Amino acid sequence: MRVDILTLFPDMFSVLAEHGVSSRALKKGLWGLHTWNPRDYTSDVHRTVDDRPYGGGPGMVMLAQPLDAALDDALQAREQAGLQSTPPVILLSPTGKVFTQQMAQTLASSEGAVFICGRYEGIDQRFIDARVSAEWSLGDFVLSGGELAAAAMVDSAVRLLPGALNGELSAAQDSFHDTNDGLLDSPHYTRPESYQGTTVPEVLLSGNHRRIDEWRRQQSLRITAARRPDLVHRAREQGLLTKADERFLKQLKGE
Repeated sequence: MRVDILTLFPDMFSVLAEHGVSSRALKKGLWGLHTWNPRDYTSDVHRTVDDRPYGGGPGMVMLAQPLDAALDDALQAREQAGLQSTPPVILLSPTGKVFTQQMAQTLASSEGAVFICGRYEGIDQRFIDARVSAEWSLGDFVLSGGELAAAAMVDSAVRLLPGALNGELSAAQDSFHDTNDGLLDSPHYTRPESYQGTTVPEVLLSGNHRRIDEWRRQQSLRITAARRPDLVHRAREQGLLTKADERFLKQLKGE
């Protein structure tokens, strides 16, 4: 997986290259990270990448030309690197589709993408119409730019790459993951067995893996039903809930 990012602040992505799981995976060669600064594609002494909006109003708008040129170089570099597919060009935008675990899984199983990180009031719509293939959002709030959103999305995909995590099954237990039927994860405990008067649930000390799996599934259902009932509804519509799941959910309603 190769990720190319158009950004006015390339250093913001050092968090991916220098820390944690994404850094280890990068050093292993499991993925590639390349940044492209639109300021490098300007011709004036001020390296101008924005201008006043037509029609007036507050703020500035990013120019199309520097973004066009940076994107051309990014796509050419990917082709020269031997990547076969045409990557999606993704704009980070509050008007975009809300990012999900399923989208992270799709990204992780592909050759990657090109991310466009906007700044100021936005980007000239002509660039978006001509070059952007998808718009993604972290949620119903606005950031100062697309960098933090892009970093979060890339991190969520990188940790799904085979060999990125120390335990191959770690990602499969994540909230929202397909192997967990899109439900929220169950609680976790570690040593000591007793902490400030609270002990680890007995079933986790039993060594009975069937009972442990059953307990974790029930806790996942309990938390999801309380906090994200929409996920339970979706799992039910997709036929992912077992008869035992439904019996437990019915019991929860009676509690």
